[in-house]
Amino acid sequence: MTDRELPLVGVLAVQGDVREHLRALEAGGARAVGVRRPAEVAAVDALVIPGGESTTIDKLTRAFELREPILDRLRGGMPAYGSCAGMILLSDRVEDAIAGQQSFGGIDMTVRRNAFGRQVDSFEEDLAVEGVPGGPVRAVFIRAPWVERVGEQVQVLARHEGRIVAVRQGALLATAFHPEITGDTRVHRLFVDVVAHHLRRRGEAPVGAPVSAQFSTKGT
Repeated sequence: MTDRELPLVGVLAVQGDVREHLRALEAGGARAVGVRRPAEVAAVDALVIPGGESTTIDKLTRAFELREPILDRLRGGMPAYGSCAGMILLSDRVEDAIAGQQSFGGIDMTVRRNAFGRQVDSFEEDLAVEGVPGGPVRAVFIRAPWVERVGEQVQVLARHEGRIVAVRQGALLATAFHPEITGDTRVHRLFVDVVAHHLRRRGEAPVGAPVSAQFSTKGT
């Protein structure tokens, strides 16, 4: 497979640990690019929403006219992965949200902001994550949310002390922790696999791939 046949995954680059996600995605088998403009949202196969501050990312995506293009792509089925603040932004419902805060939604869940405490309460834990082979994942929680409730279509992938911290619904993935800063790229590889499977099901080639790279839907 040539580089042009790999999925092209954008990382929302308005705030947060963008470079770490770009490196992890490339190590996980994707092409990766920062996304800062509406046209760039339209030019990727999938989107990662990084950690940072969910309220700030919300405000900046509106200021840079990114909110509606992202919503349109998500409603059209674009795969997306959100870590920490990104989990909040992919949730349909947010508890302890500030006045006027909006999420993109997409995953039928209720998330509580800063549920694990302040910056000084940050911690690391080894977690078994469903769909990630090779043993526990080192999970870094920084002012992390947790999931209060999920809908019937949401698959719980990991818990910490009974709290839901990783979920998947279709082609949408979210974690309360930051796998991108540990050097372990297995969660990103899982997401890249989700993106590739999504493209195969639709019979689509990755953005920029030659015509000969069109995926077949046979056997999927």
